[in-house]
Amino acid sequence: MQNIVPYIQKLKAEQPGLLCAYVRDMDALRSHVGVRVQSLPRRCKLFYAIKANSEREVLAALAEIVHGFEVASLGEIRKVREISSDIPILFGGPGKTEEELEGAIEYGVSLIHVESGHELNKLNAIAERRGIVAPVLLRINLRGPLPQATLAMGGKPTQFGIDEESLPEVMGQLQKLRHVRVEGFHFHSLSNNLDAEQHVRLVEYYCEISRQWAAKYGLTLNYINAGGGIGVNYADLEQQFDWDGFVSGLAPMLEKELPPTTTILFECGRYLTAASGYYAAEVLDIKRNHGKDYVIIRGGTHHFRLPVSWNHSHPFERIAIEHWPHSYERPALYDGSATIVGQLCTPKDVLAHEVEIKEVRVGDILLFRYAGAYGWAISHHDFLSHPHPEHKYVEGLNSLFGGGV
Repeated sequence: MQNIVPYIQKLKAEQPGLLCAYVRDMDALRSHVGVRVQSLPRRCKLFYAIKANSEREVLAALAEIVHGFEVASLGEIRKVREISSDIPILFGGPGKTEEELEGAIEYGVSLIHVESGHELNKLNAIAERRGIVAPVLLRINLRGPLPQATLAMGGKPTQFGIDEESLPEVMGQLQKLRHVRVEGFHFHSLSNNLDAEQHVRLVEYYCEISRQWAAKYGLTLNYINAGGGIGVNYADLEQQFDWDGFVSGLAPMLEKELPPTTTILFECGRYLTAASGYYAAEVLDIKRNHGKDYVIIRGGTHHFRLPVSWNHSHPFERIAIEHWPHSYERPALYDGSATIVGQLCTPKDVLAHEVEIKEVRVGDILLFRYAGAYGWAISHHDFLSHPHPEHKYVEGLNSLFGGGV
């Protein structure tokens, strides 16, 4: 990871203007995802949920590694098909239009995650017009209890999935629908779970209840989609989800609980791309206001909205830039606490709140780590019409600067 610092220093030295850039370590991305795919137990497949980061370069790199992509719109389907004409696609989302369902069929989506009885009727009518049978998974909002995590999409009232208590009604409805075929069940009950043992137990619960439903309703259980939900610890970057512990616990559990003809699907996003991405922004100003210090950077939440959307202080480090080309005084802050903010005309443009700072000066670079997921992808890019950041996709960072990445 430390190789990113000399790269940022070099990047700053080579350009005359203010620095603001996303940097993605493509070797680290491939390595991280490759290890996860290869270490999964048999009959498990790992899909990348592209909502976390759908940039073409990221999709092209991961298409060679993952078993497929999970998407949530027709636009995302098209992005995937620009990269590959045949890679498997899973299509979810709580509000699919007729155009999107038509497009899913047209582009050869492997499985459609159906989220309501109305959506089943709509898809059945489209498939009937086309003379096909559409393969689907029923997304179920379980009643729980479920583990605690940063975000919950199940176990409580949400817009996601079919209420578990409505499943008998939906299964009765399916008896009249000849152009959809239920291949199994989809669950995505939570997001950003950091407890590996707890996550094994959650997948075990999915297996148990799917087996019960398959037996009750006479279904062939080809797939159980366990969703994503594996988290990133932004509060302590050194204490991340124990993947090795997860797969070592998952393997014996699946041998016991998974029916012999069933495949488990995982659709991770954040966990796959966050660590290999960085957001780098130059310090524009340092000021004191009502007894509080503020560090203003070139950029902000219109580039990197994740911190304010999750209400956390995002981890960063200072990269010292010694060159100061001006005759006037260089503002600086030493041994204090400051709030890191952007250029927007809103007090919500905050990336880190009252964090301890040993030293920072105007012209230095703040490097935000673990910025490769839900950063640029979810940001309001054109608010106030500020320039977009540069996007750098770096190959061979380790060989360029030496040492481990």
